[in-house]
Amino acid sequence: MTRTFIPQPVLDSAHARSAARVARDWPTADRLRGEIEAAGWRVIDTGPDFRLVPAHPPDVEDGDVVRYGRSDAVPARFDEPSTCPATVILVATDQPDDLARAIDALRRTTPGILQIVVVADAPDGAQDARLATSVAHEDATTTAATVVEIVRTSARLGWAAALNVGLRRASGEVVVFMDTSVEPVGDVVTPLVDSLRGDDVAVTGAVGLRSADLHRFEEVTDGDAAAIDGSVLAFRRADSAAAGPLDEAFRFYRNLDIWWSLALRDRGDDVQPRRAVVLPDIPVVRHEHRGWASLGEAERERLSKRNFYRVLDRYRGRTDLAVP
Repeated sequence: MTRTFIPQPVLDSAHARSAARVARDWPTADRLRGEIEAAGWRVIDTGPDFRLVPAHPPDVEDGDVVRYGRSDAVPARFDEPSTCPATVILVATDQPDDLARAIDALRRTTPGILQIVVVADAPDGAQDARLATSVAHEDATTTAATVVEIVRTSARLGWAAALNVGLRRASGEVVVFMDTSVEPVGDVVTPLVDSLRGDDVAVTGAVGLRSADLHRFEEVTDGDAAAIDGSVLAFRRADSAAAGPLDEAFRFYRNLDIWWSLALRDRGDDVQPRRAVVLPDIPVVRHEHRGWASLGEAERERLSKRNFYRVLDRYRGRTDLAVP
């Protein structure tokens, strides 16, 4: 069995922390734990002893392909100028038919130049086998000059981390998070980009979520909202640096759209928040959401509730962000 190499400075810090714990010097032990974690390792106490494990999966190089173990290992384009009006980010884990349908529909319905970033978040075998085909297929009805980039992970990082990966590779002026359950049946990208030309609009999409108290939300399909549903959610790439990155504790998709919408809208307690605008008649068909349908009711409830507590942890009491 191959043993994991642990850098000597990390090992020295772990031994020093163990000695500090024996001496009940908790401030020193906490400081050393922070240093160990900052170096990319996690210390697990086992009684008087300890063991060290990597804090994240490793990056894996396979010829010219790199599978990344964490989002911040992916080379970022944040400081590069935009090269196209929009980037659509699609997360691929399973359901290859859904991914192929989404890519083909975007190519058929989007005029001009479009970047699509597919984040292959440790996809299952069927999805992995068809990635190249899904990306390469292009027929005579294609209207967009589409550039498709695939970014792969070495382990399943979760929904927010996968979107962070996509954000790091985005080069469009506007970024669109789109679930692969969504099928564009007309030009979706142009109205989203146009809606974000006003500085007072932070986020826009096909479906909104209104709330008077940020505890209970109802779905709306027109006007202003507190948040935008994550099935189609658009924002300026320039705004993502100040609002993000997305909280990677959101491994499940549910309620991350609320958290991210509020983060984009929020300009501080004493500053008028920007708007979340719902665009009526966005030409999409919303098919069954696989991530929701694949789970039992109890598991959906558990994961959704856990994520909603994360929303409340950050925005509890921020009624200025509510839109009844």
